[in-house]
Amino acid sequence: MPAPANAPKEYTVVELNHVALDVSDVAVSTVFYRDVIGLPELPRPAFDFPGAWFRLGVLQELHLIGNRDRAVGERSGHFALLVDNIDAVATRLRAAGVTFRGPKPRPDGAQQVFIADPDGNVIEFTAGLLGRDI
Repeated sequence: MPAPANAPKEYTVVELNHVALDVSDVAVSTVFYRDVIGLPELPRPAFDFPGAWFRLGVLQELHLIGNRDRAVGERSGHFALLVDNIDAVATRLRAAGVTFRGPKPRPDGAQQVFIADPDGNVIEFTAGLLGRDI
């Protein structure tokens, strides 16, 4: 559904922030991505589900998400866009009539908004990452 022509665009997509993959065994996948592929492991906020984070290149990240028995689309197979104004994202989505979750804080204080594209693929918008001034 396209946004109305007069919908506000008061935010900028700065970069692809991360890609998230579902994994069946976080420990086994951690060994693979860290020790076999050679990705540096990153600290991860204290979410209430298992996972591991890794650095991809200079700024992007790979997020492994355990617990595959949850519903598809909840957090699975999503990508995240770092934005400079999470409230403007919510305003634009609301004006376009798009269903979304958030803004809501992560355990580390960053703000998130989640939407699904027409095929159900999850897109996360995130803002307020610690140590990231944009």
